[in-house]
Amino acid sequence: MKDRKSNRLYPQWASAYRRRPLLSIAGNTVAPSRSTPPTRFPWWGLLALAGAGFITILSEALPAGLLPGIAADLGISVAQAGQLVTLYALGSLMAAIPLVRATQAWRRRPLLLLAIGGFSVVNLVTALSTSYALTLAARFGAGVFAGLLWALLAGHASRMVPAAWQGRAIAVAMVGTPLALSLGIPAGTLLGAAVGWRWAFGVMSLLSVLLFAWVRLGLPDFAGRAGGDGPGVVQALRLPGLRPILALTLLYVLAHNLLYTYVAPWLAHLQAGVRVDSALLAFGVAALGGIWLTGMLVDRWLQPLVWASIALFAAAALVAGLMGQSAVVLLACIACWGLAFGGTATLFQTASARAAGEAGDLAQSMLVTVWNAGMAGGGLLGALLLPRYGAGALPWAVLVLLVLTCLAAAGMPGAGRAAPPLKAGTRTVPPSP
Repeated sequence: MKDRKSNRLYPQWASAYRRRPLLSIAGNTVAPSRSTPPTRFPWWGLLALAGAGFITILSEALPAGLLPGIAADLGISVAQAGQLVTLYALGSLMAAIPLVRATQAWRRRPLLLLAIGGFSVVNLVTALSTSYALTLAARFGAGVFAGLLWALLAGHASRMVPAAWQGRAIAVAMVGTPLALSLGIPAGTLLGAAVGWRWAFGVMSLLSVLLFAWVRLGLPDFAGRAGGDGPGVVQALRLPGLRPILALTLLYVLAHNLLYTYVAPWLAHLQAGVRVDSALLAFGVAALGGIWLTGMLVDRWLQPLVWASIALFAAAALVAGLMGQSAVVLLACIACWGLAFGGTATLFQTASARAAGEAGDLAQSMLVTVWNAGMAGGGLLGALLLPRYGAGALPWAVLVLLVLTCLAAAGMPGAGRAAPPLKAGTRTVPPSP
C-alpha cells in the first residue's frame, strides 16, 4: 500500500528513501544520501508530533502539582496520591520493550493515533473517577500509551526529512517536552488549584481529541519494518558501555523524580512562601535553557556535560537542604535543578546510541524502560521516606542517589574526556523526559 498522502505532502525522495536500507558506519546508523533535496521543512507534521509529546509529559507530571487536592478528594494520603505518578511510570516501564517488538511491522500513523486516542480515554476516566483503584488503573493505562508513543515520535520525525535535516526535525518534534515543563504543568497546576484537579485532567482529554484530528489530517503515514534477526535484550546488554549508561539513567531519573513528584509537600515543609506553580515554572524555563545548551554542545562534549549535570543537580539539592527557607535561594536552586535536568534525555540517548550502534532501536526501548523505572522508583521511595522522615529528608536522599550516579557515570565509554562528534547523518533518538 502506497503512502499517497506522504507523497503529496512531502517531496518525491520520501518514498524512495523508505525503500532504501540504512547503512552502518563506525557503529552509527546513517541514512543513505538523497539526490533530490526537499523543497520545504515539514513544520505542520513535526509540530503535531511535538503536540503528542506535550500531552504525554503533561499527563505524566501534572499530578505532582496537584497531590494535596487529589489526596483530599479521594480520601487518601499525599504519599498514596504520589502513586498516580508511580503507576504511570510502571505502565511505560512494562510496555515499552514488548510493544516496540510486537508492533514493529505495523504502520506508524495508526500506532500514533492509538496512543493519542488512549490518552483521551484514560485522562477522561481519571477526571471522572471517584475510586482510588480505578484512578490507579487509568494512570497505568496512560503509562502504557506513553511507552508506545515515545518509541515512535523521534523515529517518525526522522523519516519525514532527509539526513541533513534529521537533527532539526527531531528537535522540533521534541519541543513539546520543555513546553509542557515550562508552561503546561504550571498552567495545569494553576487550573487545578482554581477549579479542581478533575478539570485539569478533563482539559487534557479534550486536547488529546484535538491532537488526534491534527495527526490524522496532517501527519504522513509510514510502513513498519518486518521482524528480523536483530539482537535481543540480553545480547544488547552485553554491548560494551551500554550497562553503565542504563544505570546512570536509572539513578539520575530516580533522584529527579523523588524530588519532582513530592515537590508540593517539600515546598510546604520549607515554608519559604514559594508556590508550587511558581516553582514548576522556574524549573521548566530553566530546563529550556538546559536543552538549548545541550543541543549546542552534546556532539563534542557529551561526558563533560553529563558530569556538569550531575554536579549542578547535587549543588542545588545541597544548598536547598541547607538554606531552602529563603524564597530567593530556593527558586535559584530549583532553576539550577531545571537547568541540570533539561538536557539529560539528549545526553543519555546520545550516549546509548553510540554504545548500541546497530542495536539502536532496541536500546531506545530499553532506555525508555529504565527511565520509567526511575520514575516509578522515585514515587515509591518518596512514599517510604515521607511518613518516616518527612519532606525535609528529600534533598538529602537525592544527594545519596547522585553519589551513586557518579559511580555509574565513571563507567561510561570515554568518561572524563570529550566525546568525538557523530558522523554526518547519524540518527540519535531522544527518549521520554
